[in-house]
Amino acid sequence: MKTEKRIRLRAPEPEDLDVLLSIENDEKLWEVGTATGPYSRYQMKRYLAEMQNDIYIDRQLRLMIQHETAGVAGIIDLCIFDPRHSRAEVGLVVREDMRRQGVAREALEMLERHCFGLLGIHQLYAYVPRQNTPSLALFRSAGYAEVAVLKDWVKTGSKFQDAVLFQKINSIRGTD
Repeated sequence: MKTEKRIRLRAPEPEDLDVLLSIENDEKLWEVGTATGPYSRYQMKRYLAEMQNDIYIDRQLRLMIQHETAGVAGIIDLCIFDPRHSRAEVGLVVREDMRRQGVAREALEMLERHCFGLLGIHQLYAYVPRQNTPSLALFRSAGYAEVAVLKDWVKTGSKFQDAVLFQKINSIRGTD
């Protein structure tokens, strides 16, 4: 799939505060993340002010998915960055009204080019709950290998569900 360049990835700005709060405080997303409660406006302002947006300093990289006409379409993150083993976990969320339009796929491709080309990261991975069929389809179509099924990995309500571990190895750099 050729990138249509409808989006660009950019660093978060102070003006993104309300968008970040709406995503971070969306209770439906807490079940697949690590949040245990809402963030305050003050906490998010501090986060924006203090982060360097340098994966080697922050051990994470948060990028806004900026759509050419619709504004901020979502967020794509690298987290759990391990410089020694040259790997990072991918997380992304797209606004509900922007889903199923190729935005996530385009953002993921851009992130991969940045990680594999500029940063020289060896591998990216993602945990996707088995019930999240759109995300499963995204990572499969983007060439991520399904390397494991993790039993009872994600707690939703009072029940646990399996998650699929996806992995993509940097083919630009090759292996050592």
